[in-house]
Amino acid sequence: GNCADTHPSVFFPADGAGVIAAQRICESCPVSAECLEYALHHRIPHGVWGGTSERQRRRIHSARRLRRVAANAQSAA
Repeated sequence: GNCADTHPSVFFPADGAGVIAAQRICESCPVSAECLEYALHHRIPHGVWGGTSERQRRRIHSARRLRRVAANAQSAA
């Protein structure tokens, strides 16, 4: 991916500007989707993965959980 030639610390920024800089690297990455799914599957809480911040991944987890609950409720009905 695009991160192969970038120091790992870039993807673990201390501030919002650093998050944006890391996300820019991910924008054109050919494996961004796979990277995001890896972070979601392994519940990696820190850093920028697949172009997403920690907060964005928490929101994705919540949305997926709500969809699963709704799907389970519909199939039980």
